[in-house]
Amino acid sequence: MGFLLRVRLASFFTGAAASSSLGLYILYNDYKTAHHAVSNQMNSIYGSLDSRISALEKLKADQSSKEVIVDEASKEAEAT
Repeated sequence: MGFLLRVRLASFFTGAAASSSLGLYILYNDYKTAHHAVSNQMNSIYGSLDSRISALEKLKADQSSKEVIVDEASKEAEAT
């Protein structure tokens, strides 16, 4: 009877270890897939944000250069 109990316990723990390792493998792949999806989504959001910021910076630079030209022209008009 003792031998049969040891065989059953060994089989049980072998099955538990195998199913545990398979479950951890599936969870790891699920985590990796979710992380990849969130990472791609954040990259697209940041890419869009960077392009919008660049457009605003360019617009501000254009406006400031126009103000400088207008200021120089008004100073020249006042000097004459």
